[in-house]
Amino acid sequence: MTGYGEILGQDFIKEFFKNSIRTGNVPHACILSGEAGMGKKKLAQAFAEALLCEKGEAEACGECHSCRQTAAGSHPDLIFVTHEKPASIGVKDVREQIEDTMAIRPYNGSYKIYIVDEGEKMTVQAQNALLKTIEEPPSYGVILLLTTNADAFLPTIQSRCVQLKCRPVSDAAGKKYLMEKFQVPESKAEIYAAFARGNVGKMTELATSEKFQNMYDKMVGLLKNIKKMDISELLAYIKELKDEEIDIYDCLDFMQLWYRDILMYKVTRDVNLMVFKNERNAMNEICEKSGYDGLELILQAIDKARVRLNANVNQDLALELMLLTMKEN
Repeated sequence: MTGYGEILGQDFIKEFFKNSIRTGNVPHACILSGEAGMGKKKLAQAFAEALLCEKGEAEACGECHSCRQTAAGSHPDLIFVTHEKPASIGVKDVREQIEDTMAIRPYNGSYKIYIVDEGEKMTVQAQNALLKTIEEPPSYGVILLLTTNADAFLPTIQSRCVQLKCRPVSDAAGKKYLMEKFQVPESKAEIYAAFARGNVGKMTELATSEKFQNMYDKMVGLLKNIKKMDISELLAYIKELKDEEIDIYDCLDFMQLWYRDILMYKVTRDVNLMVFKNERNAMNEICEKSGYDGLELILQAIDKARVRLNANVNQDLALELMLLTMKEN
């Protein structure tokens, strides 16, 4: 069972769902938006569990026959809409799985719930087919559209749905969660939380993957020694990152976090405000040698590299220009 207690943050959405059950004003269609890893699916499942629970409370009891069915993934009134084509949800998917079955009353509860994950993949035709159902839903019908991009829906769909947006959790809440749930040491939990920018799914992935630790070691090695390295060594470093299939965008995020830390320390001299507390000696050394203008130029160079990569400029060239700016400043 999912339950709201399993979901970090998103208090506004949890409260909205609970209140809708308490007051009986359950929305027939909701758009739950937010980047991947924010907990949209867990929120939708927790809401569905509560709606289908035989106790009729704001939260599912987890013990009744209905809750056991939902936990086992076998509740006949909870339908997860699937799609054969990985890149799109077509009109056939919507017609067969939603339209054609919506008229059949719930088997053993007051609601029939449809969860459409990756809703942004719905074609225009699929959305138009869904629109008919959303415009005149039966009293028991509930459709939950989960998406990373609410703007991908037609304005007519958006206007007929309650829109709920998942927000990032605070770094402090993320750090506490990682320390308690995964026994991550505080210094590392702080880095994971800051790096994930409030995305719980990403925090969890970082805390449980060796890949991030590998990237961490590589990036710290590079950033500590960049001043001493010549251009051929820098290019060899880029090649190594690519060979090990380390995500370049993650590397840019890491660099940004690193140099923001240095800037923060340079301004405040307060170690407690730093994310990379364990690296404070190296950072202090960089602080002494770099001016404010130089650090600003470095942060701008990282942003420029990101823009160039998004524009499909040659990756090696984009990174080389950035690393040279970092080396010089």
